[in-house]
Amino acid sequence: MHHFTATDGIRIAYQLFGSDRSRPPVVLHHGYIVDARLNWVGPGIVAALVAAGRWVVAPDARGHGASEKPHAPACYGEARMADDLRELFDRLGEDRYDLAGYSMGAVVALLVAGRDARVRRLVVGGVGGALAEPRAASVRSMAGAAVAAGMLAAEPRLIGNPGVAAFRRLADQVGADRQAMAAQARATHAGPIELARIRVPTLVLAGEHDPLALQPERLAAAIPGARLAMVQGDHMGALQDRRFASALVDFLAEA
Repeated sequence: MHHFTATDGIRIAYQLFGSDRSRPPVVLHHGYIVDARLNWVGPGIVAALVAAGRWVVAPDARGHGASEKPHAPACYGEARMADDLRELFDRLGEDRYDLAGYSMGAVVALLVAGRDARVRRLVVGGVGGALAEPRAASVRSMAGAAVAAGMLAAEPRLIGNPGVAAFRRLADQVGADRQAMAAQARATHAGPIELARIRVPTLVLAGEHDPLALQPERLAAAIPGARLAMVQGDHMGALQDRRFASALVDFLAEA
């Protein structure tokens, strides 16, 4: 495990996999509540990339995994996590990166790809057409407030929203810091995502039964030149479909 300290003083953990440095690194940003191990290592995605001759950089986002877990919402948000990724790029010192993000990490990756010329190819998974909607920011903000309340609820069995209840169960299952998770939920990115600024080859990956990635074709259409690939599974199950790893590896191997 490696660490660096972000410009605001938060300590960020990351792991390195693979020894072949002949190609650009693949940076993987995980989703909400989980960490790099659960999102990327466990489903075999890191192993598939290393077997294909790639080296992989897998950070744990602030508040998650082995990274520091402050409890103030001001420390969070996908834009702040995008800054962390750019600072990680600076630390690694490479000229080009392939970038993949899942769910929350997909939002982070989209923000980075629209601003950082070092991104060579982009894969986003676990998100759908809502990110292309003008009203998406306000909807995410309202959903974030509900998730934050669910994270801090004294009686999780009384959480009425099934989606919020599922997030709470996942947090309890993986032993997440629920105060940190509530802080991130309150800081959910509420600004626009400038999808039209993304000029790198992009693949949108979504599970056919993922309620958090509905109408992914609309997201792909909003990113210039993006492709769409569908796999089996719901939000977490899509990562377990072997086609997810193979589609990601094959797409990043192009050019």
